[in-house]
Amino acid sequence: MAESYVCSGALLRCTMGTAQVPLTVLPDKLVTLSGPPMANILDYKPLVNIPSFGPCRSLAYPPTASATAAAQGALTPMPCVPNTVTPWMPGKMDYLVKNQPALTKSSTCVCAWGGSISLVTDGQMPTPPPVIIKTPKKQLPK
Repeated sequence: MAESYVCSGALLRCTMGTAQVPLTVLPDKLVTLSGPPMANILDYKPLVNIPSFGPCRSLAYPPTASATAAAQGALTPMPCVPNTVTPWMPGKMDYLVKNQPALTKSSTCVCAWGGSISLVTDGQMPTPPPVIIKTPKKQLPK
């Protein structure tokens, strides 16, 4: 099966977060796929491309570590601020989007706080089924 390309709006999941969130691809991309702009491996910037995943459960994340210590060791997740510092890997090396490898659904990205970010959906818009409009038959007068 062919690897699917990723577009803006694809759902992301972090192993340390508690919410699935959409990927944002800035509209400066020149390539679109079924509407939204396509992503490349450089669409990994925290809070620009990758939003907060809700409360973060990682003890490597300083706010969570501090809150957990204050709660006598009871894990106390705090609001996530992603810290992605390297591009998504791997990308589709033979298909470039704005001179960078295209992002595919099997790509992953690492957060410095210990989370692994993956794609839940590719963000491509499904093709809607054809619309069949039934017109009522004209009633003959009785």
